[in-house]
Amino acid sequence: MMLLLIAAAVQAATPAKTVPGDTTKSPATLGPIGKQAMPARGCAAYLWSTGDRALVAMATADSARLRLAVDGKPVDYARVDEAGPGGYGFAGVTTYRGGDLTVALDMTIVTREDLASGAMVPNATLRLERPGRDTIVLPVAGMIGCV
Repeated sequence: MMLLLIAAAVQAATPAKTVPGDTTKSPATLGPIGKQAMPARGCAAYLWSTGDRALVAMATADSARLRLAVDGKPVDYARVDEAGPGGYGFAGVTTYRGGDLTVALDMTIVTREDLASGAMVPNATLRLERPGRDTIVLPVAGMIGCV
């Protein structure tokens, strides 16, 4: 048993070999964006990954931007499309784009009487797409806060 664990550890630590002519690209990685301030005006959706509860996205309604840390670098992506019912300046499904990355944010917004300036996002997904790479779908949840 111990030998199997050691073999697995060695295999995990060994870098993958590149095959000449292999054009396969690894999917983007989505990491935490760190602490984020409220916008100067309007509403912002703060979204955590449902797995490790890391803050992975912040969408702002007034500036129509989505902040993500793709491959370790925080970047703001511009809104390019929106559809469906939402609330607080957000649509049910919003598409953002920057460079070769397209991100679709599909979220359910639920108002609550105990929240004076915002709402809950009990479930949502972020779908990251790049040409020639695997698509990533990340389940998220969070809150909307408004100024």
